Amino acid sequence: MNDFVTLVVRWSVRIFLLVAATVFFLSLLAAASLLALVWGARALWAKLTGRPITPWVMGVNPGAAWSSVYRARGAAWPGQGAAAKPADEAPRHRGGILRGNEEVVDVQPREIREH
Repeated sequence: MNDFVTLVVRWSVRIFLLVAATVFFLSLLAAASLLALVWGARALWAKLTGRPITPWVMGVNPGAAWSSVYRARGAAWPGQGAAAKPADEAPRHRGGILRGNEEVVDVQPREIREH
């Protein structure tokens, strides 16, 4: 009788581990399938609307940590010199180019000399 109980317990543990491994595998498969479905729908929507398909990447920028250290010390990056503008004084539009019909008022015109 003792051998029978041992046999039943061994098979019960084996069946339990097999079921647990199957459930774990199927849950990982379902999560990966859902992620692939969402990514595919996102890519399809980008194609339909004419936008570029951008990859999902982690937003880790190793240089950001060093730039925050330099800004906290008040120092400029090597090669920039002391006259570098802080980030809050940077132009608010692309390239610092004047938009529309804004006029420059701090320039004094001069005559063109011909040689």
